[in-house]
Amino acid sequence: METDEHWDESAGEGPRPRPLDVRWIHGSPSAKHNTDPDIQVHRYDEHTFILRQNMAINYEAPFLFLLFGRARAVLIDTGATASAEFFPLRRTVDELVADWLARHPRDGYRLLVLHTHPHGDHIAGDAQFSDRAATTVVGADLASAWAYFGFDEDPDAVAEVDLGGRVLECLATPGHHEAAVTFYDRWTGFLLTGDTVYPGRLYIQDWAAFARTIDRLIDFSARRPVTHVLGCHIEMTREPGVDYPIRTTYQPDEPPLQLTTRHLHDIRAAITEMGDRPVRRAFRDFVLCPNA
Repeated sequence: METDEHWDESAGEGPRPRPLDVRWIHGSPSAKHNTDPDIQVHRYDEHTFILRQNMAINYEAPFLFLLFGRARAVLIDTGATASAEFFPLRRTVDELVADWLARHPRDGYRLLVLHTHPHGDHIAGDAQFSDRAATTVVGADLASAWAYFGFDEDPDAVAEVDLGGRVLECLATPGHHEAAVTFYDRWTGFLLTGDTVYPGRLYIQDWAAFARTIDRLIDFSARRPVTHVLGCHIEMTREPGVDYPIRTTYQPDEPPLQLTTRHLHDIRAAITEMGDRPVRRAFRDFVLCPNA
């Protein structure tokens, strides 16, 4: 990548962790009188942006990720609201791409849209990109996503998506949803875990699959430099084991979005503790919600 922040995998170097001390928009006592932007944009580095949807537009307030490579950018997830009027995701992404291309001019630059899983709060904005030129939107459903990544032939494969000088490693990580995908970005060291791991209520559709996924993520991250584990929501408070009520639109005491690989081990220990009769239980930084 054309930047003084370049790191060379072949030289044995790795991504440099950067602080993520961001004050995310977190709603307001009156959603009607909320003055936050529709989408908060945080520039992590020259080629990496983290977006959060305004909680007053949708209480899920999901996080999205826009990553730039030499040949194309990838947008991971498209938020919880279809309307471009209320949730101008396409406009925001177009502006960020235009600004990036002004600093890094090139022809034929493309956009790829991928997803962590197909729940509505992660795919609602897909249609905003349906008529965008030089854009590929990969469906989040099991058949579409698995065929794209090759998981239909080998669910244990680690697929690679090359953005041009920036490679994402992609894993099938079912448990929360059968089509869930986790992305590892070699450039930043981000492990993007969707709704599988985040500071909140971990809704588990398939307990056995979730346990296998956590084991796989522990093994995977032990062999790579992970700087931040980033899911798509914040639902906990800063008080250990206490989450905000479902559908709340004001979360003034949120903990950071980022977790660490230690939290993967904490989740594994919680799974072991609960055994084969899982029930909803709160732990310090997350709540396990099986059979959800």
